[in-house]
Amino acid sequence: MRVCGIEIKGSEAILCLMNLEDGLFDLPECRVNRIALSQDQLAESVQKFQFAIKKLVEDYKIEHLIIKERPQKGKFAGGAVGFKIEAAIQLISTCPTTILSGAAVKDRIKRHPLPVDFKSTGLKVFQETAYVTAYAFLVN
Repeated sequence: MRVCGIEIKGSEAILCLMNLEDGLFDLPECRVNRIALSQDQLAESVQKFQFAIKKLVEDYKIEHLIIKERPQKGKFAGGAVGFKIEAAIQLISTCPTTILSGAAVKDRIKRHPLPVDFKSTGLKVFQETAYVTAYAFLVN
């Protein structure tokens, strides 16, 4: 199964592709590691953002999108643009989307520790949360 872990930070979606086949995890190459939503007040910009994610799903044959949940209230609450990004991703009809809470991610990582140290993956530092989110979804 090929999935895409997503962390939403500010006005961008940080991405990490992960594949699980025959019990082996793989991190396929991807042409982008983040997609930004600029000018979020324009419907055309939101549509372009959604199209970019949808095209990525088609091109890389992604079977599931997993978004790391962000709190709606409190000190670490997500912003309005982030929730627009989340909604745009969830409304892609060609690929199911799951929002995974931080507690669920921690619990799954505790039960199934990461098989490879993040530094050894070759991913960018800012992709770590997306990587962990994808892994946590696949080990469930």
